[in-house]
Amino acid sequence: MGYYDDHVEETGEKIKQKGSKRTIGLSAFTGAVLGGLIVLFSAPLLSNLGWLPYDIGTQQPSLNNASPQNGIQQTVNYSVNSDVSEAVEKVTDAVVGVINLRESSFWSEQGGEGTGSGVIYKKAGGKAFVVTNAHVIQGATEVEVSLADGTRVPAEVLGADVFTDLAVLEIDGEKVDTVAEFGDSSLLRVGEPAIAIGNPLGLRFSSSVTQGIISGTERSIPVDLNGDGQIDWHAEVIQTDAAINPGNSGGALLNVQGQVIGINSMKIAESAVEGIGFAIPTAIAVPAIEDLERFGEVQRPQMGIGFRSLSEIPSYHWQETLKLPNNVTTGVVITSVSPMSPAERAGLKEYDVIVEIDGEPMEDGHELRKYLYTEKSIGEEIEVVYYRDGKRATVTLQLAEQQSS
Repeated sequence: MGYYDDHVEETGEKIKQKGSKRTIGLSAFTGAVLGGLIVLFSAPLLSNLGWLPYDIGTQQPSLNNASPQNGIQQTVNYSVNSDVSEAVEKVTDAVVGVINLRESSFWSEQGGEGTGSGVIYKKAGGKAFVVTNAHVIQGATEVEVSLADGTRVPAEVLGADVFTDLAVLEIDGEKVDTVAEFGDSSLLRVGEPAIAIGNPLGLRFSSSVTQGIISGTERSIPVDLNGDGQIDWHAEVIQTDAAINPGNSGGALLNVQGQVIGINSMKIAESAVEGIGFAIPTAIAVPAIEDLERFGEVQRPQMGIGFRSLSEIPSYHWQETLKLPNNVTTGVVITSVSPMSPAERAGLKEYDVIVEIDGEPMEDGHELRKYLYTEKSIGEEIEVVYYRDGKRATVTLQLAEQQSS
């Protein structure tokens, strides 16, 4: 198939008619152009005389703050400040870097320091006090704090607590001007904004800010404190989707008022998981901070025993060594008794297996810690049910102050 010629030749009469139409069209177009020019140049004069029902502005639009809308230039005024930026501005200078200096050679290629974050929460007597995570300063031979202006100052570790993962540092307060305000984490609601400030990936990205929401309150996260693969504690934390990366540990989690509502602590680092970070709520952090600053440790009641969960003991020893009845499959095995402790005074011994305290089942070491640390106080009495040589017994003892390890 080829191309077809679809052009139709017109007769002489039709050509004449077409030429006449073109002349008329050209005259109309010319008239329209002339009319438009007359209106264009006369409109300002008519407007000034008040003969038009509207005003025609002659001011040139500003490129900086004008935007066209429906053909009319309008000035747009706006503020770059927001609740988030104002909250960050209140506390950002109080969020510092914490440098863990480990013993190493000056020429060592392997870094002799680790970095985290901290929050200046108090200034008194020429000193400033910083809260950070216990794991940030773990194993340090020296600790330094990097202030907001980059100045490094030596820090003294006043105390650390593995259960709350908190530590308190003391530094010279001469160059400290900003102290963070702590809010009440018990008032938090799921869905409200959360702002994280810290030093992700070290001091290269100091005072980085991420924003998200409170994803959950009173989350209970299992923690292995000694690396033996066994759960030693359940940390009560705030869950947030604000990005918390390595180096953010010890930094601040804020509300929109710029108050610290949590100390950033950890995240779930799995390839299939994103946006799950955790912070220690101030309701738990504040009492611990006060104890660490004052006593160098968190004051908790104690029995004066070392222990392991029965589940950690090979089952062979349940009957052969501990002489337990077959129906006893959970409990807490005493591995040591401190001299002059409440446990020794009450007559408890190594290899006794605690199964109840005050009528509450003690299935493992975590349950025992949780009960003592959250339900009881120093000086209170407890009733302990235990097995020794296959026989069930009960004893009452008075809890004492936990001794430094």
